[in-house]
Amino acid sequence: MTRPFALVTGGASGMGRCTVERLARDGFAVAMIDRNVALAEAEAATLREAGLEVSAYGLDITDVAAVERLIEELPPITALVNNAGIFDERAFDDATAEDFRRMFEINTVAVHTLTRAAVKRMPAKGKVVIVASRAYLGARNHVHYVTSKAAVVGYTRATAMELAPRDISVNAIAPGLIDTPLLQSLTPERRKAQEALQPTGRAGRPEDVANAVAFFCSPATDFVTGQVLFVDGGKSLGGSYA
Repeated sequence: MTRPFALVTGGASGMGRCTVERLARDGFAVAMIDRNVALAEAEAATLREAGLEVSAYGLDITDVAAVERLIEELPPITALVNNAGIFDERAFDDATAEDFRRMFEINTVAVHTLTRAAVKRMPAKGKVVIVASRAYLGARNHVHYVTSKAAVVGYTRATAMELAPRDISVNAIAPGLIDTPLLQSLTPERRKAQEALQPTGRAGRPEDVANAVAFFCSPATDFVTGQVLFVDGGKSLGGSYA
């Protein structure tokens, strides 16, 4: 029996790597896409040693022609996970037009490039999952990032309406504070301050995001589309946690 096929961008590390493994354990054949080809190939080899069906590809997701070529070479995609993205801090007065263009090119435009190419051959009951961010609700010193993720949420809702007649669902995950290399790069003092703002008092794990992605890639969501699932330990609730 042929396995359903999933493609995960930014799949070589962090939330993407956990998502690749989770989907493979759920029975998907998974293509891991990443700019870091060496890391992707090494991680894919590790997963294959564990008996999972995982392949690795290097790709610049902003290269439209390269994206379209790769999608044509792969089997029809049952589940597309748009996980790749960039993040940096920039004070409002320091955020330039070029900062916005770069952020949107990778975080937003590339999502459409991949989705548009993938759904051309995606079967009915296909799944598109987009990793947004809880930050789309607003955050200081990230105006360009927040705006790109808010656009992704709008894209999710609009595309869900466009693809519903094809029986393809489109949903988004909005992670909050997750224990990834980005969080690990903070000073202990800043990390402690960030975790203190969480209702849970701690950061989430990459596996928490992978579990949510797996949910949206499952038959349980055949009648669920255009939704945003917060994976943030309740931070999006607002209010006081004292």
